[in-house]
Amino acid sequence: MTELADRTTGPVDATERPSKAGTADPAKASGASAPAVPYAVDVAALGELLLGEWADARRASRDLAARPELHKTEGLTHTEHRRRVSAQLQILVENGAVHRAFPRSVGGMDEHGSNVAGFQELVIADPSLQIKAGVQWGLFGSAVNHLGTEAHHKKWLPGIMSLEIPGCFAMTETGHGSDVASIATTATYDPDTEEFVVHTPFRAAWKDYIGNAALDGLGAVVFAQLITRGVNHGVHAFYMDLRDPVTKEFLPGIGGEDDGIKGGLNGIDNGRLHFTHVRIPRTNLLNRYGNVDADGSYSSPIASPGRRFFTMLGTLVQGRVSLDGAAVTASKLALKTAIQYATERRQFNASSSTDEEVLMDYQRHQRRLLTRLATTYAAGFASEQLLQKFDDVFSGRTDSDEDRQDLETLAAALKPLSTWHALDTLQECREACGGAGFLIENRFASLRADLDVYATFEGDNTVLLQLVAKRLLADYAKEFRNVKFGVLARYVVGQATGVALHRSGLRGVAQFVADSGSVQKAALAIKDETGQRTLLTDRVQTMVAEVAAALKGASKLPQQQGAALFNRHQHELIEAAQAHAELLQWEAFTEALGKIEDPGTKAVLTWLRDLFGLSLIEKNLAWYLMNGRLSMQRGRTVGEYINRLLVKLRPHALDLVDAFGFGPEHLRAAISTGAEKARQDEARDHFRKQRASGQAPVDEKLLLARTAAGLKRR
Repeated sequence: MTELADRTTGPVDATERPSKAGTADPAKASGASAPAVPYAVDVAALGELLLGEWADARRASRDLAARPELHKTEGLTHTEHRRRVSAQLQILVENGAVHRAFPRSVGGMDEHGSNVAGFQELVIADPSLQIKAGVQWGLFGSAVNHLGTEAHHKKWLPGIMSLEIPGCFAMTETGHGSDVASIATTATYDPDTEEFVVHTPFRAAWKDYIGNAALDGLGAVVFAQLITRGVNHGVHAFYMDLRDPVTKEFLPGIGGEDDGIKGGLNGIDNGRLHFTHVRIPRTNLLNRYGNVDADGSYSSPIASPGRRFFTMLGTLVQGRVSLDGAAVTASKLALKTAIQYATERRQFNASSSTDEEVLMDYQRHQRRLLTRLATTYAAGFASEQLLQKFDDVFSGRTDSDEDRQDLETLAAALKPLSTWHALDTLQECREACGGAGFLIENRFASLRADLDVYATFEGDNTVLLQLVAKRLLADYAKEFRNVKFGVLARYVVGQATGVALHRSGLRGVAQFVADSGSVQKAALAIKDETGQRTLLTDRVQTMVAEVAAALKGASKLPQQQGAALFNRHQHELIEAAQAHAELLQWEAFTEALGKIEDPGTKAVLTWLRDLFGLSLIEKNLAWYLMNGRLSMQRGRTVGEYINRLLVKLRPHALDLVDAFGFGPEHLRAAISTGAEKARQDEARDHFRKQRASGQAPVDEKLLLARTAAGLKRR
């Protein structure tokens, strides 16, 4: 009797991975038929898929990130943290971790994709180290590399690569961050001395939030309005020496301040810079896209000032690509720790009189973590596609204007979603781990503080989505630029008919009739890959079409009226851009499924993709209902099917996070070590022995219940 009482109704060991928990049919999930296969995930093969094209670079970077001398030491003052991170940069140099993207002519490897892939993994060690490395080689060095010419490369890149020249990327000003075209620092050419005079005309024009500016920076790439012969040719980049390399004091005419303690990333010495009529040689202009001759005449291979400006900024897209992948890495770290803990931690004995429930068996806990796991997988696959596009463009394989515009739009779409998702995931994982999650030793709070600024640097997320929306509108307009009136009229009528069909409820009635009142049929319709794609795509197309119609003719209005009209629809624009980015992630996930050969892994990943797609539909369910895309019947099945997917995915939760490939040296969280399982097992063993001994105290509630039952029998 005692032995029976000790059995739990839950899993004997919730951390065990079932080799065969039943059968799955991955082909059936996508509408085909195939033999049933085990529900097992091939963790090793999935891990290889997740590492992507540049797996070797990621492994090498993770090996570095595992070294204790590169880890973040919590509790340091910001001064101590800065000193530690500065020293860590030299370790990266000594291990060849910084030279991949630079030209072979100066000792680099011209490997752009592998360089960024390696950089993205450094967040594992310390986000401050990652970002300070990004400032030095991904921004400062990259600007010299991509905006300069061979003479500039030979002069400065070797020192930048070796860390002999620590430097700054001085673009942002106190008064202008996202609006780079309006920065106020000037570089006026003086033909008499063949020099540019760099000047900060007022306080709001100070360069601000600049990494390496407070202490370490000896040089900088300074962005300023280039003025020659009385004509402002717009923003250009100039190489400037900032400090005496021996004394580390600012050079004459240059000043600055320390930004001080920040909300995170305190291992980086952010600061302000200002210039008072500082003269630099004409040849310090990084002149790949615009040059000034000795006599002051300006020339550029790109005639259009606007196109020239965006081309120059486009060469610096590396930062957005880097942050996108780094945010995905941080989300993976958080989820591995939180899900590991959730399979070990027990609370409340809802289904057993003796054993408490494992947290991961609660539906709400699955909702909190598995939906974010699905989004992380989607973001990871999309990030890999972005990195491939980046490498194609920067290697020169596909480097047309259209390719560069596509790259910039893709980066502007994905970086906001992945960085916001990382912050949301870190917070949810923190809360899902209770008080333990709040301890710095488990890293959630520390990582979230450090990644907070990811949402606003390298492009404010909201502004980036607005850029995406404008591209969507431009592409939409192109479709009809040369279309005859009759064709356009028929299209508009078709759109109007579609709107009438959706909003009159006729489509909802048709869906209800097709479903015949069957919840099962309704669920099948929305879980199908084609059905998900249709719903997600239709939402993007409809939102873009509606905004385009509302803004039609805006360019012909007076400037103030046009701006006011655009502003009235700004929210819809950004919503459309976000929906577009989410569709890109869903498509990337779906494409990745085609690369999976193992049937069991494919089945589980298909469920995870469906969870991501249906979570997007559930999030925007009001839109689908209001616009007649889903009937109330089908709308009700979305949440129900999500819950069914959670049950299917629960046995594979650990496999899915183990595939990330992190070891204890990467996680460095006390609750991810198995210590919680040991504590829980110890407690269960204690109470089991106590019950077996017959010496366990009687629970008062049980005693009262027995007394009451005895009184009733009298």
